[in-house]
Amino acid sequence: MANKALATRQKMRLNAKVKVEPSLQIGKPRNPVAVAAKLRAAGPHKKGATAARQAEKRALAKVKLVAED
Repeated sequence: MANKALATRQKMRLNAKVKVEPSLQIGKPRNPVAVAAKLRAAGPHKKGATAARQAEKRALAKVKLVAED
């Protein structure tokens, strides 16, 4: 408990020394990896070649083949 009170007193002392306007306060630095991930295009993934081939195979099985006379 004593450490918590000491930290609070230290924060109060630091805040009393420097008065900075709230709009000019600097928080934690931004994570550049997170920014890059956010800018990247997101959405559903496209189907692979195997899935497309299997879908075509199923479509062919559904279609009735008619012999040419």
